Amino acid sequence: MLSIRCKSCGVELEAHPTKIRSCGCPNMATLTADKISAVNLSNVVLLNSNNIIKKQPILSDADLKYQEERRKRKVRKLEFEER
Repeated sequence: MLSIRCKSCGVELEAHPTKIRSCGCPNMATLTADKISAVNLSNVVLLNSNNIIKKQPILSDADLKYQEERRKRKVRKLEFEER
């Protein structure tokens, strides 16, 4: 479950699947199911997160090999007759 703390007012908020939670101070830190918003996000601290971020390569090995072969190609110059 996602939970945050607003540094401006010190209120801790926990996520709810359907309801929007807000602290009510001028920073207006709000928390929905999985989204955090505020006027100034530097005043919001993430306390608990259930998301595990894993870095995965965007391109597969075949795509990288294709790009390397493509990079090595030479540009052909076409010669045209001028009349």
